[in-house]
Amino acid sequence: MLELLTASLAGGPTGTRSADFFAWKHHRNPFGASPGLVAVTPGGRIVGVRLFLRWEWRAVDRVVRAVRPVDTATHPDFQGRGIFRRLTTELLEQVSSEAELVFNTPNGNSLPGYLKMGWQDLGQVPVSLRIARPLSFARGARAALARKAAATGPVVCPLPTAADWFGSGAPDGLAELLRERAGADASDGRLAVARTEPYLRWRYGDAPGLDYRVMTCHRGGELAGVAFGRPRRRGPLVEFTLADVIVRPGDRRAAAELLRAAARSGGDHVATHLAAGTEAAAAAPRSGYLRAPRTGMRLAARTPAGAVPPELGAWRFNLGDLEVF
Repeated sequence: MLELLTASLAGGPTGTRSADFFAWKHHRNPFGASPGLVAVTPGGRIVGVRLFLRWEWRAVDRVVRAVRPVDTATHPDFQGRGIFRRLTTELLEQVSSEAELVFNTPNGNSLPGYLKMGWQDLGQVPVSLRIARPLSFARGARAALARKAAATGPVVCPLPTAADWFGSGAPDGLAELLRERAGADASDGRLAVARTEPYLRWRYGDAPGLDYRVMTCHRGGELAGVAFGRPRRRGPLVEFTLADVIVRPGDRRAAAELLRAAARSGGDHVATHLAAGTEAAAAAPRSGYLRAPRTGMRLAARTPAGAVPPELGAWRFNLGDLEVF
């Protein structure tokens, strides 16, 4: 499967489709192991693969079990035979009794195929940018427009790693911060991930090859906020992808402090998605973050039975809910 996925989708977010990354994503996921199907020739050769990543959303006191189509490939010698459609429809049937929602972020090439199979286009998930090093960003943008080769080599980032921050136990103050955050968000009817310590550890501390970093701020010796992101190369540019910002309810000052810390991460720019109504979204404009035009990910969804009902159409994303999967 890894060989087929690499041939079809290249190396993915880590650059190499390793067995460890596959296991982290599909076996160690706290929402459960991924269901999947493969297409196999009579001789035992895998020529198609289709995997659904399990996910879980919450809205008020309701848990919405979901799956997201990921890691799909058909060998070039077997394309045009309906393998993709058959694997998808059969897998939808298998999860119909346990998943209430199916969602993903298809690219422009794959979106039409999903729409034909009953997905709804729910629009663009916007991205905000903060230019951290204007001259370097301008040079990189010009090089990208000129289609110059991407830079190589390690990215230097002064922030501590999420893996070290989590260590072998829960960081001091994190449990209380998450309890306060969950209490404040309990009345928000939009779909959101319940950010628990085990989830955050899996998502940012244990993700192999993704180099997530952590930023924290304190008030009176207590943890007031934490954010996670990762430095990476985007062509000639170095981007810091800010995946998640968690602060105490109403603490826009802490959110602004974390947003500014991301801009000091050593990258040319910061890219993030800040859900409307959050402290981070409110603090973003004064911290230099602006919505980038013509950028973002396309969100598509359906239920196993068909159309998405209105109560499942409102979301409170963090970028970490969508990127790398």
